[in-house]
Amino acid sequence: MIPYGRQNVTTDDIDSVNAVLRSDFLTQGPMVPRFESEVAKRCLATHGVATSSATAALHVACLALGVGSGDRVWTSAITFVASANCAVYCGASVDFVDIDPKTYNMSTDHLEHKLATASKQGLLPKVVIPVHLAGQSSDMATINALSKQYGFRVIEDASHAMGATYLGEPVGSCQFSDITVFSFHPVKIITTGEGGIATTNDESLVKKMALYRSHGITRDHEQMRDIPHGRWYYEQIELGFNYRLTDIAAGLGISQLSRLDDILSTRYTLARNYDSLLHEYPVETPWQNPDCYSANHLYIIRPDLRALNTSHAELFERLNSRGITANLHYIPVYRHPFYSVQGFRRADYPNAEAYYANAMSIPLYPGLAVEKQSQVVEALITPRGHQTFF
Repeated sequence: MIPYGRQNVTTDDIDSVNAVLRSDFLTQGPMVPRFESEVAKRCLATHGVATSSATAALHVACLALGVGSGDRVWTSAITFVASANCAVYCGASVDFVDIDPKTYNMSTDHLEHKLATASKQGLLPKVVIPVHLAGQSSDMATINALSKQYGFRVIEDASHAMGATYLGEPVGSCQFSDITVFSFHPVKIITTGEGGIATTNDESLVKKMALYRSHGITRDHEQMRDIPHGRWYYEQIELGFNYRLTDIAAGLGISQLSRLDDILSTRYTLARNYDSLLHEYPVETPWQNPDCYSANHLYIIRPDLRALNTSHAELFERLNSRGITANLHYIPVYRHPFYSVQGFRRADYPNAEAYYANAMSIPLYPGLAVEKQSQVVEALITPRGHQTFF
């Protein structure tokens, strides 16, 4: 079976985890602060707050920005549900912005039009969460300019984009946002098993996110409401969560981060090989914005189903029958039953609907052999029982 993605774990990774297991701390030790520091340094950000998942990081990011009941948060129509759920956890309502037909990221044209309408209605969002789908940055300069015009805050969902750049700067530098969130799920660019991190240049947001990450408890005297009773003293000053990352996970993350450049180079080479293998066939391959260097987390194609004489579902089944796992990133969030009952109209998202009709993510991960890529393309192009193109 060729999976659509998988982790890449080396002997050095295992040694790093083993060193933590032999240490005095499995959690709340020195490895998490070190990992936070190294990620922030890589991103040219001032701070990092590591969490048990990117979903947790998105949640504490929303809380730190004061998202609550009665607020509105907007995100991309094409993303994983966590990009929307994080706002719902805070009691806010969620709306969606249609995607750009080339990048599949949030369309800044649609965003600007939606903001202009919302401004007249008095329904502007408190936070907008653009998503860097497949590892390519959204148009953050334009989104930042709109945030200043309309007064909303920005969280970058960069779950796919560790190591990516935008206008020559690392994604995560927060040059155009308040907070950036990364995921370290096993199929992401680097992994901690499960885990996430929020980077920011705002020290007040760091303190809030760190507080919400750990039960709302502080040992910082400056944050306490009472005079400390002794060295043991701590206070719960907010209703927080147990969203901490373990030292074991951070040990893996530190090792993985040390070879990020090699991982990115491998993904780039594999993606360009797919470009070459597919260029003669009726398949739209990913468009790369010249302002961006993508982390190439996913390789999303748009097959011409009519030219291939197949359906979307049949193409997935064909690949599966040949031992190849493809995926679809993602079902438009407004289509899920939890959100569809809220009255979202599919006609409001024509680009997302067109994307959903034929998009698919084909296997891409370090360790994927070139000959396996050829097998994937052959299965895409050649129906069962027909002569191979290869």
